[in-house]
Amino acid sequence: MVGKILRSFAVIACALLITTGGAGAADNGGYTKDEIVNKARGFFGDTTEGLAKAIEKVFSDHGRPNAFITGEEFGGAIGIGVRYGRGELNRKGGTSRKVFWQGPSVGFDIGGNASKVFTLIYKLRNTQELFQRFPGVEGSFYFVAGVGVNYQQSGKVILAPIRTGLGLRAGANIGYVHYTKEHSWIPL
Repeated sequence: MVGKILRSFAVIACALLITTGGAGAADNGGYTKDEIVNKARGFFGDTTEGLAKAIEKVFSDHGRPNAFITGEEFGGAIGIGVRYGRGELNRKGGTSRKVFWQGPSVGFDIGGNASKVFTLIYKLRNTQELFQRFPGVEGSFYFVAGVGVNYQQSGKVILAPIRTGLGLRAGANIGYVHYTKEHSWIPL
């Protein structure tokens, strides 16, 4: 009888480990890959192979995000560039708020683009941590349509913007993106 109870307990424990994926404190209750793919599909319309690969890469590099931003941005450059965007920050706990971003860049970059942006956010303990400058290096080539991802980090907070865009813009640049509570035309 005791053997049956122990075997039943072991089966239940194994089933729990399998269904949670062995998840522990490292994921901090973040979004699962399926949740993110479904939210990205709802935001972008239909999931392309490129978008699925971008999400897979970010999950492989950083695991489960605890927040994300859905938004849109536009930018342009002739050596020196600017980027402006707006969106909605969504936290795993169900809270959301409007956010804006803008930033300068410099590099071998020319053209203009408009993009839908789905940004995965890691290690965001409180919303206030988002409202700062995030440095980054970006290489992009948008011609008619494309998917791109890069990483931005400030302190422990990591952002992974996934962009699908239209326009003609090619090159590489360095700069930063400043996330703010209100819209600003000043990219600094």
